[in-house]
Amino acid sequence: MSKVILVTGGSGFIGSALIRFLLNHTEHRVVNLDKLTYASNTESLIGIASSKRYHFALGDICDRAFVTRVLKEYQPDCLMHLAAESHVDRSINGAGEFMQTNIIGTYTLLEASREYHASLAKDKRECFRFHHISTDEVYGDLEEGASFTESSRYDPSSPYSASKAASDHLVRAWYRTYGLPIVVSNCSNNYGPFQHKEKLIPQTISNALAGMPIPVYGNGLQVRDWLYVEDHVKALYSVLTDGVVGQTYNIGGNCEKRNIDIVNAICELLEKLVPDNPNSLAASGHPLGFKQLIVHVKDRPGHDVRYSVDSSKVEKELNWAPLESFEAGLKKTIEWYIEQETKVSE
Repeated sequence: MSKVILVTGGSGFIGSALIRFLLNHTEHRVVNLDKLTYASNTESLIGIASSKRYHFALGDICDRAFVTRVLKEYQPDCLMHLAAESHVDRSINGAGEFMQTNIIGTYTLLEASREYHASLAKDKRECFRFHHISTDEVYGDLEEGASFTESSRYDPSSPYSASKAASDHLVRAWYRTYGLPIVVSNCSNNYGPFQHKEKLIPQTISNALAGMPIPVYGNGLQVRDWLYVEDHVKALYSVLTDGVVGQTYNIGGNCEKRNIDIVNAICELLEKLVPDNPNSLAASGHPLGFKQLIVHVKDRPGHDVRYSVDSSKVEKELNWAPLESFEAGLKKTIEWYIEQETKVSE
């Protein structure tokens, strides 16, 4: 049955991938509520923005009157909340926006949704879902050999992860106190096309192609679990449609990699994909090729050493599993960024 799904932050990296999936693979109507901050990319929705099933609402999730108007106008059956400030470095340098968007914005959405939910007819009220999309960073650092589960203790290290932890707690409180039907998902590091260049993989690709230094924090031995964004959005849809109200689902790629190994892998693929680039081994004659650009910089304050996500719950209960291998996903991602750089230079 066709539904109306309201997606907050739908012009961001994961949000836009979710909207592309919903419009290309379901019959649902989609409302994209987005403030269009620096991290938004309207080009990520070119090709589907003209769909009659797509609607755009420009505004801030912290604006209660605006959110209420959007809910009243579009009458969504579900709300998928992805709007967030998400870059750890920016949160360290200026935490205020993170507190406002991630905490106050989530509170505002919850209150507006609670009022909207109470106004619905019984059958629509029973079907409504508020899906809060969060991060594995809320769990903090992890010792070798262990993985985060849905019952792991929260121990956030950065202003960003602390703000997301707070928003997770708010969502669960609105379920416990007010009965708002919610589901929560916490994902590992996403990668893929359209990601903002402040993140590790696109920054490495972009800097390498431009011959700029490729910064690696500390010794580069920090471990992250990597998840291709298209696999992630399929999991999100499964959580929305088949997840149990009040439950949390961890979503990971079963793919732990050290940061330095990611950077090296990108440089090695670039040697094959753009051998004529001035910084490649073939063109520069430098024995390290692109790897000559790697620069180890002072480690980030409070930098977590390792994340690992146990996705067994979502795999067993919702029959989801990541399909894209890291090698294939990384190659696709690099090829996409090369194509974008080529378009800019033409």
